[in-house]
Amino acid sequence: MTDAPPRFSPTAPFVPMAGVGGHHAQTIVAALVRRPTPPPGHRERWETPDGDFLDVDWLPADRRAPHLVVLHGLEGSSRAGYVLETLRGAARRRFGAVALNFRSCSGEPNRFVRAYNSGDTTDVRFAIARMRDAGVTGPIFGVGFSLGASVLLNLLAQTGTGCPLAGGVAISTPFDLSSCATAMDQARGLTALYRRLFLRSLKRKALAQCARLPHALDPSKIRRAKGIRAFDDAVTAPLFGFLDAEAYYRACSAGPKLREIRRPTLLLSAEDDPLAPAAALPDDVLDNPWLSVVRTARGGHVGFLSGVPLRPRFWAEEQALAFIDSLLSRR
Repeated sequence: MTDAPPRFSPTAPFVPMAGVGGHHAQTIVAALVRRPTPPPGHRERWETPDGDFLDVDWLPADRRAPHLVVLHGLEGSSRAGYVLETLRGAARRRFGAVALNFRSCSGEPNRFVRAYNSGDTTDVRFAIARMRDAGVTGPIFGVGFSLGASVLLNLLAQTGTGCPLAGGVAISTPFDLSSCATAMDQARGLTALYRRLFLRSLKRKALAQCARLPHALDPSKIRRAKGIRAFDDAVTAPLFGFLDAEAYYRACSAGPKLREIRRPTLLLSAEDDPLAPAAALPDDVLDNPWLSVVRTARGGHVGFLSGVPLRPRFWAEEQALAFIDSLLSRR
């Protein structure tokens, strides 16, 4: 595809499930009820060039069929409900897919203290290359959620016209990492609860790695971290060679890089997202014809729960696959 396709319009408007219209309700209830049965697949462990490993879940399909690489959010995994729902949609279309677990997220500690961040694309590039080495010849599309969406957009921007993906979908992206960290660190109420839950998991893993690999990080600084920015100062920045958290945020925020993308890409975000609001999307985003932007008034963070209680529907995953269908119809 050498020319940007027409911009995507949703196949249906987003209508929140009755009684679940608030941003926290969308975020929390969607996560609780999104419990799809995993489609048939299997787990593989791939040895990485640096001597560590990646655990991935394969959804098998004809090697000539379209394939997805699906990227989860902060402290998620390939077993997250939104990942499984995407895989189920892919299976119905007879697509193949690889759901990647970022390092430290598969349920087994990695060998090295290095984990993942919002802009590190090394492991995703490796995964796409492994898919090709395994014989996949059909087009590969990326679907990312939250932090995974940031990683995906960084990859699309970094590679431009040479991108190994045929297109991408980024859902609930934190476009400005610094403002998102500030909002979470200053938040009260349920948003503060999200922060505490993230930090508890992040700090537990980092301290466990410190015990296994002494001198890699300063455990006392990790224990003192009371916010996302403090954790990134203590762990993410030094692990990836950044001076501090702010330098990491500047280098890895996807928002300023959107103009560099040269593959059809859907940006789907909610105005009321408590963690990564759509308002952080740059004003000039539509100057890039390769980008389709869908902003909903409601939906929360990776929520977008519609339908009725006995038959919930997950609008974001539906629209992600509809966008990919629209691209395939033009190939």
